[in-house]
Parts: sequence; C-alpha cells; structure tokens
Amino acid sequence: MIEFSHPLILASGSPRRKMLLESLGWEFSILTREASEYFPQDLHPRAIAVLISENKAKVYDDLSNKNIVLTADTLVVQEGEVLGKPTSPTHAIEMLQKLSSSTHLVITGVTLFNKGKFRSFSVETKVNFRSLTAKEISYYVDNFSPLDKAGAYGIQDWIGKIGITSIEGDYYNVMGLPISRLYEELIPFMK
Repeated sequence: MIEFSHPLILASGSPRRKMLLESLGWEFSILTREASEYFPQDLHPRAIAVLISENKAKVYDDLSNKNIVLTADTLVVQEGEVLGKPTSPTHAIEMLQKLSSSTHLVITGVTLFNKGKFRSFSVETKVNFRSLTAKEISYYVDNFSPLDKAGAYGIQDWIGKIGITSIEGDYYNVMGLPISRLYEELIPFMK
C-alpha cells in the first residue's frame, strides 16, 4: 500500500473523484468547503482550470501544514467557449446539443497543497461525439444526473457510452481526475 508523508485530503464532493482514488487503494479523507470559482474572462482555459483549483485549495490554508490537500476543477471547452455545469435540465440539453457532432476539450486543473505551497498542473483530453438525436439527449437528461457534470455529461454514463466515438488523451481526466499524472505529481510525497 502506498503511504504519503502527510494525510491526503480530497477537497471535493465529486463521487467520481472519490471512486477513482478509492480504486487506487489510497487512504484519504474527504472535506469540502465553499471556494470562489470566479475567473477573468480573458484567461486561457488551462489557466482557468488551474486558477479555480488553486482557489479551492486556498480555503484549506489552515490544514496544509499537516496534510496534502487535493483539489481539482474540470472544464469542457467547445469552440473556445467554457462550459461548466449546467444550471437546469434545459441548459443541459443546450450543452449536449452543442457537443453533438463535434470535438471538444476536457481540461482538468489539479492542485496539491502542502505546507503553504501549490503544486498545480492541468491535463487536456480531446473528446469526439457522434451526432446525438433530440430523443437521446432528452432521455439522458431525464434519466441520469447531468447537472453535476461539466459539459452536462459523464464519459462513464449512458450518453458517453453511446455517443463518444473517440478520445485523445487520458480517459480518467474526462471523469474529473487525471490519475496517471496525479500519481507522478504525488511521488515526492510518498514514503
């Protein structure tokens, strides 16, 4: 079993991030706090993902001396437009219509916060969707949980299984946590 130099805290309420870390057999705790997700509109999407991830980490300053705080933020970028989480089922339908028959980017910014220092990075994955019908989109929005996902979809969900034709990059990044790169970044913290 891998042990870290300090306890690992997953600062996220994402069930997918929790599941991914559990699948690695790592010991960690979960702690969530509110943080700003504001970003200047002129930033590059990679910089936005890292900025939000670092802003999420800053609210754990009181814990960073004795812990490794892990934060992340995932964005979907379609033709330069940043798509966050949809605000309603109608908004989710609009997002999925935009993603249909196109290629978009999924960018996850990740921050490891320890002893007052950030170790941040971002990972980008290209995702291709086939043409989705209005019936398929409505079925997904009505029967699954698109409101808690950037771009209104999960690659591991029904719509990902039937709609994604290919990806270029890290599959787990599209789920919200680029595990391979995270592992590399955590090596200095391993016992």
